[in-house]
Amino acid sequence: MSSDDPQTVSGFPIEAVYGPDHLDGFDPDTQLGQPGEYPYTRGIYPNMYRGRTWTMRQYAGMSTAEESNKRYKYLLEQGTTGLSVAFDLPTQMGYDSSAEIAEGEVGKVGVAIDTVEDMHTLFGGIPLDEVSTSMTINAPASLLLLMYQIAGEEQGVDPGKLRGTIQNDVLKEYIARGTYIYPPAPSLRIIADTFGYCAEVLPRFNTISISGYHMGEAGATPVQEIAFTLADGIAYVQAAIDAGLDVDTFAPRLSFFFVARSTLLEEVAKFRAARRLWASIMRDRFGATNEKSLMLRFHTQTAGVQLTAQQPEVNMVRVAIQALAATLGGTQSLHTNSYDEALALPTEKSARLALRTQQVIAHESDVPASVDPLAGSYLIESMTDEIEEQARDYLRQIDDMGGAVPAIEEGFQKSEIERAAYELAKKIDAHEQIVVGVNEYQSGEEVQPELQRIDESIRQDQIDKIDAVKRDRDQGGVDDALGEVAKAAAGDDNLLPPMREALRRRATLQEVCDVLRHEFGGYIPTDRF
Repeated sequence: MSSDDPQTVSGFPIEAVYGPDHLDGFDPDTQLGQPGEYPYTRGIYPNMYRGRTWTMRQYAGMSTAEESNKRYKYLLEQGTTGLSVAFDLPTQMGYDSSAEIAEGEVGKVGVAIDTVEDMHTLFGGIPLDEVSTSMTINAPASLLLLMYQIAGEEQGVDPGKLRGTIQNDVLKEYIARGTYIYPPAPSLRIIADTFGYCAEVLPRFNTISISGYHMGEAGATPVQEIAFTLADGIAYVQAAIDAGLDVDTFAPRLSFFFVARSTLLEEVAKFRAARRLWASIMRDRFGATNEKSLMLRFHTQTAGVQLTAQQPEVNMVRVAIQALAATLGGTQSLHTNSYDEALALPTEKSARLALRTQQVIAHESDVPASVDPLAGSYLIESMTDEIEEQARDYLRQIDDMGGAVPAIEEGFQKSEIERAAYELAKKIDAHEQIVVGVNEYQSGEEVQPELQRIDESIRQDQIDKIDAVKRDRDQGGVDDALGEVAKAAAGDDNLLPPMREALRRRATLQEVCDVLRHEFGGYIPTDRF
């Protein structure tokens, strides 16, 4: 090993040659096993993509529900196999488009959803019993899920047939993203209530997508990404158990969400280490016995943070490499970013090309032909072991602090990620890390692609829709329903049934969130870095 060896993103060296000596103590029977068997290092299904390719989801949402509905129908026509909803910032923060704080943000980074009527429009002409829908929403995730259920029921769909995933991962918001509403304790209560509600009412819905993606986008190393994500997963499982749920009743519906960077080999090793870690955590820490409780099922998105505004067409190459990392690592579903996303929301053309990238890998490459094709590589197995051990070290530190929530309240994860991001920025500034088109290989002849633009007038359109809903609803019934939400929040009843009733009576998103804000309060994070 030389001091001149290049390093992984997580900080350990990559040697020129790997061999059996790098795997001292390696037991392939226990550390590798077979695909579809504990500890799931090689994948959670015996046949992986030989039986069924990953779900091709293209994350989309823009402007109004009408415009987003057009994009969903276009993507379905182009061969996407699952819908993925991006919500605008006011929706993510539990505010209606009419709120003063929403000005300038309505429809900008996703679709504005204020009432059940918007949800009807969003999925108009799309039979909800025939599609799987992922919703990237966190603090108000339970409310958007309930809107989806109500829209489905009013479309004539039995809730038991609705399939999809809600992100619903609030802890990572305190760490890396910032779209939280309430403090950690009541946020965990809402999540546990969602687990219990879905087990009874929406059994085919994945109740959470525990997310490392946004940590990676904030600058986390691959080791930090999986360690902090699994620590959050431990907190969610413990909260549900503390609420009286049996681990094997809800754990099979847990899912995860990771980033795929351009460092292909380390990313493949990261996904394999994450599966192995989670299987042992669920079996040994929580006593789960259902094999589905032990399986780390995950969605992947290519690394938006690695896309550049300079020479945007080069992003096509980055996305292809990142998509290979995800598929070689055994992802269950994948979103490939569009080459213009460093500049604006994707156009139809760029979104289609991003989807075609997945389709080429699925149908024109031999990646799907073999299960875990890189298994047994001296380098991959060594990296997998190194990532697992470093992640376990982080998990031990977090356990010593009392778990993910106390560590978050101390600012631990946030400061560790900020430190890693700072170190990477220094390397780029010093040209120790090359970013093509940014600090090397620059071009003076860049042509900016056609960009998607959002009309500022849509906010007034949304306000008009909200006003129409309020005129037509039974205000007394809404007030009574919101009163029941307040009563449940002050007690310990499951929050989702009264929230569902309020939404069914056409309460707005913010009206329900404001009741919970009044009961639970807000949150100000701690900074250590």
